[in-house]
Amino acid sequence: MSAALALHARGIDATILEAESADRDRSGSRAIYVHGSTLRTLERVHPGLGTDLVDEGLVWPTRRTLFRGAEVFSRTYDSPGGSGDIPHFTSVPQVVTEDYMHDALAEAGIDIHWDAEVTTVESSPDGVRVETADGREWRGEFLIGADGGGSTVRKEIGANFEGDQSENAFLIADIEEIEDEQRELERVFHYDAPAADGRNVLLVPFTGGWRLDIQCIEGDDPEELSSEERMREFIRDIMGERYEDNLQWVSSYYFLQVMADTFIDDDRRVLLAGEAAHLLAPFGARGMNSGIADADEAASAIAAAIDAKTDAVVRDEVELYAARREKAAEFNLNAAGQALEYLQGEDPVTVLQKEAAASLADQFETAGEWLDDAPYGPHGTPPIVSTGNY
Repeated sequence: MSAALALHARGIDATILEAESADRDRSGSRAIYVHGSTLRTLERVHPGLGTDLVDEGLVWPTRRTLFRGAEVFSRTYDSPGGSGDIPHFTSVPQVVTEDYMHDALAEAGIDIHWDAEVTTVESSPDGVRVETADGREWRGEFLIGADGGGSTVRKEIGANFEGDQSENAFLIADIEEIEDEQRELERVFHYDAPAADGRNVLLVPFTGGWRLDIQCIEGDDPEELSSEERMREFIRDIMGERYEDNLQWVSSYYFLQVMADTFIDDDRRVLLAGEAAHLLAPFGARGMNSGIADADEAASAIAAAIDAKTDAVVRDEVELYAARREKAAEFNLNAAGQALEYLQGEDPVTVLQKEAAASLADQFETAGEWLDDAPYGPHGTPPIVSTGNY
């Protein structure tokens, strides 16, 4: 959807081929953290979209971290900051983001063809031919493969995923807000939370509820821990008895850290974007945000290639897209990987660093801030990318 809107903003006709049905299940909050640079991108490609998400979402003003039940860091900001009407981020369920994008697509006159799973991709120096499961054939000058981790487009152009999987499983749950509850809007990270039997816990508010992430430890059975009965116990112990009946959705999974060995085809007519190109551990909220950055840059490359029309420039623009977004993906994989290793690793040095920082947090705020920052990976931007954080 981001790619189609970005192409439309550049005056290029786009059509979306969607494998699933219009009434598909979209349960779960999924990607809730929309970064300011992503909001600005969406506002640029469809004026009003970014600010609509800001109005719909919320900005939690406080970040807080506890180590084995004792607070080691807390900071509250007077304002969300950001540029103009766009704050540094907004916290909103992905399904809400998608609803607003559907409205934007309708306003732009962009069609989504449902139940149109791509089965075959054939590219040539002149364009792309696509076949879908409904028996239809499609032709275009370019194709953006944004069809997720199991991408058919990626397989059809001969690209391969390479990388690793997390050692630990993770539980993720949505808890509905209680209307008369005066719970503080704060992101809270617990190291070795006593209320979760020593597991790491992350609690984040979003519009309408709370995201609860629990990191499994050695010997855990993710299927048993993600049962409704067990999750209700976690919610009661971590959030209080009033919330234990408010479980809306729960899932368990391992995180993949993988990247395609190429983001483009040999003919420079197919560009991979988002999870078709890379899968990241969620620390630092790099998944959806980096995918939207991919989509926007893919649209820029295609627009420049169409405008130039010569084969040499087409290749140059598409290859530049690949160089920039592959570099960004490497950066994001490394950043998310550092956070993942920090959280799940049993390296004695890292364990001692955490314990030392926790013991010094009362005297030195920087020690507590390090504990607060580390689970999300390093800050900064990919060195080749001129805009955005991903």
